[in-house]
Amino acid sequence: MRTRFNPILVAGVSALLAGCSGDSLSPDVAAARPASLSTAVTGNGAPSGAHYTLNIIGMAKGKNANMTGAGGDVIFVSLGTRSGAAVTTKIMLEQSAASGEFAVLDKDGTDGTARFSLPAPGTYTIWARPLGTPNGFASLTTCAEDVAGNGSTTDEVCSTEHEVFVRGSGKVGSFKDVTTNLTTISIDPVLDAAAVTACGSTTVDLFDPCLENYFWKYDNNGLRVLQLRFYANS
Repeated sequence: MRTRFNPILVAGVSALLAGCSGDSLSPDVAAARPASLSTAVTGNGAPSGAHYTLNIIGMAKGKNANMTGAGGDVIFVSLGTRSGAAVTTKIMLEQSAASGEFAVLDKDGTDGTARFSLPAPGTYTIWARPLGTPNGFASLTTCAEDVAGNGSTTDEVCSTEHEVFVRGSGKVGSFKDVTTNLTTISIDPVLDAAAVTACGSTTVDLFDPCLENYFWKYDNNGLRVLQLRFYANS
């Protein structure tokens, strides 16, 4: 089911989190369970007003919960460890049909790929904060594919700019505005010269037709929860 910006509260992700094969959740993870549309808590760094919340939940290896398909406002990804190599999940992005409409299309990213739909940029801002057990970190990078003229080959084009989220040992940090890096790709003019030629610029907005198959590359090193909030521009 798709969700639009409005003041009506809808169910959060508590039931989904509770059913994840007995994973223990810290108080900070519990804080990541607000209803999808609610009023921002003052003092946490995020704007006030109605918003859509997406929680990206890190899952330990060996879990057998059935998480296939759409539903809820949560995406499950592999957890990874702080000391090991990052575990990468592609969150494939699709443009929604209406402004202010967001939906999780495939919440199981533990197989390496999830899907999420959102409007073209310009009508909303995105804010994020890391939650969960301390000492994990993750990064989010906006990417796409540059399809060759013959349609037979593709090159992955990832932004030179990305967002890093660190869950330190202290209290939960404030939200930060991540709109620019999650809705644009800064193209490397040397490594991705063909993409620059195709797009006519080194900066490309999300869903620009000069590239295809947009996605967020989520590299996880033990971050239990990343919370994203989407606020309509006033």
